[in-house]
Amino acid sequence: MSEQRLVLALSCPERAGLVHEVSRFLVDHGCDILDNRQFGDRGTGRFSMRVEFLAHPELPTDELAERFGAVADRCGMDWTLRPGSDRPRLLVMASKASHCLNDLLYRWQTDTLSADIALVVSNHPDAGQLARFHGVPFEHLPVRQDSKPAAEARLLELVDEHDISLVVLARYMQILSDELCERLRGRAINIHHSFLPSFKGAKPYHQAYDRGVKFVGATAHYVTPQLDEGPIIEQELIRIDHTYSPEQLAKVGRDAECLALSRAVRWHCEQRVFLDDDRTVVFS
Repeated sequence: MSEQRLVLALSCPERAGLVHEVSRFLVDHGCDILDNRQFGDRGTGRFSMRVEFLAHPELPTDELAERFGAVADRCGMDWTLRPGSDRPRLLVMASKASHCLNDLLYRWQTDTLSADIALVVSNHPDAGQLARFHGVPFEHLPVRQDSKPAAEARLLELVDEHDISLVVLARYMQILSDELCERLRGRAINIHHSFLPSFKGAKPYHQAYDRGVKFVGATAHYVTPQLDEGPIIEQELIRIDHTYSPEQLAKVGRDAECLALSRAVRWHCEQRVFLDDDRTVVFS
């Protein structure tokens, strides 16, 4: 029986001795710790920890998890124990702009995403050809004012049918209902340009050009009922200057969006992101 690489991710109320408690448990059970990250937030009183280790070859993962459950209960931990090779299943949503979708599909096919894209959903048919080119199932889910509840109900059906762990809004230009945001809390990531709250509405890059901005950026965050204000996972910033036209600004913005979103998705799938109220702890 070969050694298995596992990842233990946990969060709990901060108190002295937590690192020792977890490390002692793993060592006592014949585990070899390979990587250990932890952070205690004095402001929120929350402790987060991610440990990657090789389990004892003669101790099944289920049994190890059952034994660790006693430690977790004693410390009030929210925790997961998964194989390091675990690949969460993604549902990626896009509208007409396809740059983030294309980037995620490429990273998936080159095995740099730490996840599998199980399905692409769009409110426009345009993304279908791209999804099928990469061999991914595609569902066209039109959204009108009178059909939005039915479309969101169908989306949740797809999440269940395809055993989806994470929904990725890769420039999906529809506002999700508060009810759907709550159902997907901690399981949906969005991307938007980082000019917000400035330059809202149509043509933000033209607005930024008119104001002579010197940086273009993007923000990836968890989806919440508060539009574009969920806990931030990652941000990308690229310097520009006065020579950039609005079209060039938009091109730089697309690059920033792809970078920020792909990192956020990968870190989430590798269990490196911990929610702490309206903030995140990220062991990148």
